[in-house]
Amino acid sequence: MSDPVFQGVASDSAALPVPDPGPAARSPFVRLTELLADIAPGKPALSLAVGEPRHAMPDFVGEVLATHLDGFGRYPAGKGLPEFRRAASDWFARRYALARAPDAEREVLVLNGSREGLFFAALMARRLLSPRKHVLLGNSAPVVLLPNPFYAAYGAGAEAAGCASVDLPLPPGGGWLPDLDALTPDLLDRAVALYFASPANPQGTIAPRAYLERLVALCRAHEVMVFADECYSEIWLGDAPPTGILEVAGADFAGVVAFNSLSKRSSLPGLRCGFCAGDARFIEAFADFRNVAAPQVPEPLQWVGVAALADEAHVAASRDLYRAKFDLADRVLAGHFDYERPDGGFFLWLNVASVGGGEAAARRLWQREGLRTVPGGYLCRTGADGRNPGADYLRIALVQDLATTQAALPRLLAGLS
Repeated sequence: MSDPVFQGVASDSAALPVPDPGPAARSPFVRLTELLADIAPGKPALSLAVGEPRHAMPDFVGEVLATHLDGFGRYPAGKGLPEFRRAASDWFARRYALARAPDAEREVLVLNGSREGLFFAALMARRLLSPRKHVLLGNSAPVVLLPNPFYAAYGAGAEAAGCASVDLPLPPGGGWLPDLDALTPDLLDRAVALYFASPANPQGTIAPRAYLERLVALCRAHEVMVFADECYSEIWLGDAPPTGILEVAGADFAGVVAFNSLSKRSSLPGLRCGFCAGDARFIEAFADFRNVAAPQVPEPLQWVGVAALADEAHVAASRDLYRAKFDLADRVLAGHFDYERPDGGFFLWLNVASVGGGEAAARRLWQREGLRTVPGGYLCRTGADGRNPGADYLRIALVQDLATTQAALPRLLAGLS
């Protein structure tokens, strides 16, 4: 460690701009319940808080379950049925312009929903530290890089792995894609993983291909795993689907893992069936770890996944319904609260600073209109600069049917006016 190239690199992690996780380490929905506990809803209650799709399930779900009921009598294999892994590999190959399809045996795993995979991924990233990273880090804690806003499972995984979480700053000129210029060599040398979502939750931003290419190149140069949360990949509101992280990863997928699920794509949040694909070395170690530590996915549920991944008609119908709901939002909310139609996903992300910020707006909507919404600050962390980038925002999930959404949007506008 006397080599000057390492000076300052393996310094104590306390020198990093790591904020206290504070209340953002708790479930935003628990915090919301506490926020509204002393208020009675002013009208019949309607939840626009949880990102739980309420669209109709695909017609084939019941039939597939019935056909494979005997699978509930067996312990499922941790890595998933071969048929499921092949279905996921085939779906990646159809959906994205890949250099090659992921190897169903070596590069694909079933997950008990993407959340558990995203959580456990940080532990595996730390376990797979290269000798070079060990030298660079010395006795300091590894770092996991998070977007801000971020899905709570990312931060929970980093904490469980004994890593320090560092928020990726937003660009000075505005916008919600993390500022890649802030990824300095020193910071990347301390990092073991970076979480990234496109379309993002909650702001719906889709990362351009050139952005993803630069992100992957930066992380590979410093041996940082890229964990791409692509759960909203099939809900795009424009003309073109989002670029997937594996599309820019080349033929070996080195250092990159894509996570997805059937929750949003197929409106099956209760199925708890997700999958990941990418770096073969990571997937192999992840499979071994999950065999002893992670929840398995029952075989009948995987067979539903096989059928869902093979069918695009129900996905297109659901996407059209989301587009119709945002068409309504375009008409009702235009000119209000900095509303902009997002690139993808199913959330409104409204600037409610004019009514006192996210918490005040959530209380007001519940008291006046019986609408349950999430303060944006509950989905973000307060940075080392004392600023929470979501404090002035409110997240609204457009997950209800079209008629309910048509009734809810005017209530939303009235409650905030």
